[in-house]
Amino acid sequence: MEYVEITKEAEKKGQFAEQMRAFWKVFSIRKIAAFGLAIVCFVILIAILAPLLAPFDPVEDVDYGNRIANPSATHLFGTDEFGRDIFSRVLMGAQVSIAISVSAVTISAVIGIVIGLISGYYGRWVDNVLMRIVDGLMSFPPILFAIALMAALGNNMGNIIVALAVVYAPLFARLVRGTVLSVKNKEYVEAIQVMGGSHIRILFKHILPNCLSPLLIQMTTYFAYAILAEASLSFIGLGVPQPEPSWGNILYDGRQYMLEAPWITVFPGVAIAVTVLGLNLLGDGLRDYLDPRMK
Repeated sequence: MEYVEITKEAEKKGQFAEQMRAFWKVFSIRKIAAFGLAIVCFVILIAILAPLLAPFDPVEDVDYGNRIANPSATHLFGTDEFGRDIFSRVLMGAQVSIAISVSAVTISAVIGIVIGLISGYYGRWVDNVLMRIVDGLMSFPPILFAIALMAALGNNMGNIIVALAVVYAPLFARLVRGTVLSVKNKEYVEAIQVMGGSHIRILFKHILPNCLSPLLIQMTTYFAYAILAEASLSFIGLGVPQPEPSWGNILYDGRQYMLEAPWITVFPGVAIAVTVLGLNLLGDGLRDYLDPRMK
C-alpha cells in the first residue's frame, strides 16, 4: 500500500511538472501574455506591500500649506487639495481596489458555480426557475444595476463587494450551466451514475473540474471589469467613502483640478489602465493555455 501511495504521489508530481512546463511554454511564446502576467504580479505585490511602501499616511497626513503641490522628490505624484500625498494614496488605493475586485469576483464565481451546477445537472423545472431568475438579473446593464444596488445599500466596501457579486454571479452561472450541459451526458458520467455515485460526488468531482478552465479565463476578465466598476462607483460618490483612498475616489477628488493639477487624476487613471491591460493580456494567455481548441 505504501508503494502504491508513493507511486500515485510521484504521478501527481509528474503531472504538475508537465502542466507547469506547458504553462511556461505558452507564456514564453506569447510574450504579450507574459507581459500581462508581469503587470498583474507587480500590481498585486504593490497592493500587498502598500503600507510599507507609502511614505505618508494617505488619510491622516494633511498639509494645508502644501496643497496642490507639483510632483517632487518629497511627493513623487504631487499632493491633492488637502495636501495629502498622491503617491501614498495611489498605493493604498491599489490595495483597496484589488481587494474589492478579488472578493467580489470570487464570491460571484462561487455563487455562479453552485447555481450553474444545480441548474445544468438537474434540468427541468429547476433549470427553468433558476435560469429565469438569472435572465431577469442579466436584463439590467451591469453598471446601472450596481448603481441601483449601491443606492439601496449605502456606500462602503462591504456593500460594493455585495453589489458587484450580485451583478456578476448570473454571468458565471450561465457559463457553468453551459459547460455542465455539455458534460453531464458523457459516457463516464453515466457510468458513475450506474455505479451508484452520489449526485454531490458527480457534480463536484467529475463535472466541476471541466468548468474550471473557462471559469479561470472568465474570472480574469471580470477582475478587470470589477476594478473599472469600483472606480466608476467611487467616482460618482457611491463607492469607497471618503477619505479612504481608492483609485476611483482619487479620480473624483481631482476632477475639478484637471487643468490646475492634472497629476491628481493622471496617476490613478494610469494605474487603472495598466492593471486592466495586464489582466486582459493575462486572460488571453490563460485562454491559450487552458482552451484545448487553442492548442
